[in-house]
Amino acid sequence: MSENCRRLETIMVQGSREKEDIKGAISTPIYQSATFKHHGLNESTGYDYSRSENPTREELENTIAKLEGGKAGFAFSTGMAAIDAVIRLFIPKDHIIVSEDLYGGTYRLFEEIYRRYGIETTYVDTTDIKKVEESIKKNTKAIFIETPSNPMMRITDISKITSLAKAFKILTIVDNTFLSPYFQRPLLLGADIVIHSGTKFLGGHNDTLAGIIVANKFIEEIKFMQVSTGAVLSPFDSWLILRGIKTLAIRLEKQQKNAIKISKWLSECKRVKKVYYPGLKAHKGYDISVKQTTGFGSMISFEVNEREIIEKSLKKFQTIYFAESLGGVESLITYPYIQTHASIPEDIRNRIGIKDTLLRLSVGIENVKDLIEDLDRSLNL
Repeated sequence: MSENCRRLETIMVQGSREKEDIKGAISTPIYQSATFKHHGLNESTGYDYSRSENPTREELENTIAKLEGGKAGFAFSTGMAAIDAVIRLFIPKDHIIVSEDLYGGTYRLFEEIYRRYGIETTYVDTTDIKKVEESIKKNTKAIFIETPSNPMMRITDISKITSLAKAFKILTIVDNTFLSPYFQRPLLLGADIVIHSGTKFLGGHNDTLAGIIVANKFIEEIKFMQVSTGAVLSPFDSWLILRGIKTLAIRLEKQQKNAIKISKWLSECKRVKKVYYPGLKAHKGYDISVKQTTGFGSMISFEVNEREIIEKSLKKFQTIYFAESLGGVESLITYPYIQTHASIPEDIRNRIGIKDTLLRLSVGIENVKDLIEDLDRSLNL
């Protein structure tokens, strides 16, 4: 098999192989250096200052670009810094269509920061292609989608969105955090730019912050933003994300296996009103998910019957941690209404389903029986 034909799992374990370490290190070395020595005038080793380039970060960027099937990758200090760099591609009076169901921090960035700089946004149910098309204006420059969305697990048809975007000569930007390139590769479905909170599944251990961009367009512009604003990922954190990616495939398979069993258990639980998980055949968007992904992931949201259940149950969890974030090996349960999505106005939250009875569960790799027993003990008071 040629180097160019290595499969995803192999690339995850072995990295990009763009540059072999001169001493033969199997694990990419951590180049914990802010600056690099020159051998003489105009004689650079290719590395000058770590804000511009660093060998450890470069290996991560090359690896994630290969995994997503993109032309170039960029690693940032957080997921929000990565989104910020993408939004900086636009200028005042540009218009962006955004998934109405999305992470609260992304909503806050659009509404409280970039709106004051003249970036216009329209929030749309991007699972409805007709609504998306009706929202396109003369000044529309991009469609920004989350799929599966956070936290309602809405599934947007990426191919249809990208076809629509190309017809109007606008960009498609996809936040691929929930599935990672192991389960979904938006660039191969026509998207132009993919974003990740690398903190989540790519890192996988709840121990570091990171943001990732993989792009097929505006590569030089994104690189300029990265270098100029300086929100780059440190060498050590780059190494942690690389280490996390090595086990991405086996982690996601185990997490998904657990999530399928838990989603079915929740569907039978008397205290649970509704379960949102793309792997359930009754889930709206299931057929699209089967078409465009190789897995359903391990994120589950579910609505309980009464608000009072929330406060009581969150105190009872023992195996599952009540904490923000997602994607790590430890299972985490989150209350989006006052945690991850508090920045979104209450009327919007209620309209799209982020009610005060909704919980979001990031399923880890623990024994699934322990997780179900913990859910049973906590929910069935």
